[in-house]
Amino acid sequence: MNLIVDVGNTYVKLAVFEEDSLLYVVSVKLISLSENLENIFKDYPNISRTIVSSVGRLDNESIKKIAKRTQLHELTSSSKTAFVNKYSSPKTLGVDRIALAMAGVLLYSNKNVLIIDAGTCITYDFVNSDREYLGGAISPGILMRYTALNNLTAKLPLLDKKHTEDFIGNSTETSIHSGVVNGVCTEIEGIIGQYKSRFKDLTVILTGGDTHFLSKRLKNTIFADSKFLLKGLNYLLEYNKH
Repeated sequence: MNLIVDVGNTYVKLAVFEEDSLLYVVSVKLISLSENLENIFKDYPNISRTIVSSVGRLDNESIKKIAKRTQLHELTSSSKTAFVNKYSSPKTLGVDRIALAMAGVLLYSNKNVLIIDAGTCITYDFVNSDREYLGGAISPGILMRYTALNNLTAKLPLLDKKHTEDFIGNSTETSIHSGVVNGVCTEIEGIIGQYKSRFKDLTVILTGGDTHFLSKRLKNTIFADSKFLLKGLNYLLEYNKH
């Protein structure tokens, strides 16, 4: 069994895989990671390998605890991958984007794949049919856009994300919702269009925390998979067996 530890800035996703089958997944606050790890090791005593992907910060105590129980692989730019990394600065490529590209290559072999991860940031990662990672884009996520409008202006309120019936906002609140949500959807559709104009037979994957919220609004044919990153991390762990 494999344990996946995906560390964000505030939350950590923990998942247990048996080969390709996802048995368990939970999202916990970083401060409660140690307790949750103990529960997982108790419930799944056959875990033998762990991969840690740390976009945020993971304390040394947690790392040591995992390393005592299992064979540990910390994902870095030096980890082996099933694709050729053509990013001009490969060492700066985020480990989350490496995992997404890995999932794209292995789940959609020999296809042109655009992976859109809609979370804190919206990242776009492209792998071509020759298994070459070419790069992509990074833009502010939905929550970041709402927060920026509130923080960087004097009077605009901080709102929770919400779909609007019409793209023409007739109040401050509906104008903000339209600007953020309609703006994000229009951005995504436009970027998909750019890739489609250059690459034939494009497969588009939507993942991340806002997957279900956005998938209802997007017109392009996409495959929504909120567990795509976890699958990529599991593949990376298997690919980097000692």
